[in-house]
Amino acid sequence: MRLINTATLEFEEYFGSCIPKYAILSHAWEKEEVSFQDWADRRQRATKAGYRKILLACDQAKRDRLQYLWVDTNCIDKSSSAELAEAINSMFAWYRDSVICYAYLEDYPQQSFIKSRWFTRGWTLQELLAPREVVFFSKDWTQLGCREDRVGDISEITGIEKGYLDGSLRLNSASVACRMSWVSRRTTTRIEDMAYCMLGIFDINIPLLYGEGSKAFIRLQEEIIRVSNDQSIFCWTWNDDVPQGWVSMLAPSPSTFSGSADYWDVRQGGNNKPLSYSITNAGLHIRLPI
Repeated sequence: MRLINTATLEFEEYFGSCIPKYAILSHAWEKEEVSFQDWADRRQRATKAGYRKILLACDQAKRDRLQYLWVDTNCIDKSSSAELAEAINSMFAWYRDSVICYAYLEDYPQQSFIKSRWFTRGWTLQELLAPREVVFFSKDWTQLGCREDRVGDISEITGIEKGYLDGSLRLNSASVACRMSWVSRRTTTRIEDMAYCMLGIFDINIPLLYGEGSKAFIRLQEEIIRVSNDQSIFCWTWNDDVPQGWVSMLAPSPSTFSGSADYWDVRQGGNNKPLSYSITNAGLHIRLPI
């Protein structure tokens, strides 16, 4: 894991059990973010608009007595497809294992807290849910409160039940359809990322194939089916995002789960025997009571 030393602003790499305590920055990407390559040139990185929030986060980490910070823009060498794939498949764990997450709302106070763009992006969903502590900051780095302080507002904005935000409910206790609903109204710059940003939410890993478009979401569902027997994955609704002639039982887009938040696994707290199903070379093989 590549971390920024908050005192020297240099990269340091750590692996496995040797990874030190660190803070992590969550933000909605803007123009002129600082890349891994930019960071090597002190003059070049200082010219980028995204440099300021990294410095602000480093200063906050030092105040919180943390020597290291991780930021997704410059701590990943995105010119390496192997490193990018490893990072995306590890990202949920990196946010979960951080001491604290700084959520930077760059459009606040121009926009109100509940209308911040941060709450509309696909990648910030896991950044909201995974860390043990999330603290929100405005554009001028004024603290806006922590996740627990704003749980009512956040639940209203996101449609996520309060228990999943305050930690009283485990994420994996939510049905597949419910978790899909959390991302259904969010967006990503690349189509594939609508699937990849959900890997950690479902605790699965798949290869990254940028260029495959909406097929990535099909692969996500197929992998969920491989490791789960939660039939709520089929509880999606036909909407304008469904292509003409669509015949699959799998959803073509996360947006089709926008009305699926209230589906829950009937086996939770019961003794119903789960019915298995699987994807075969001929399609979906499933047994259901009539």
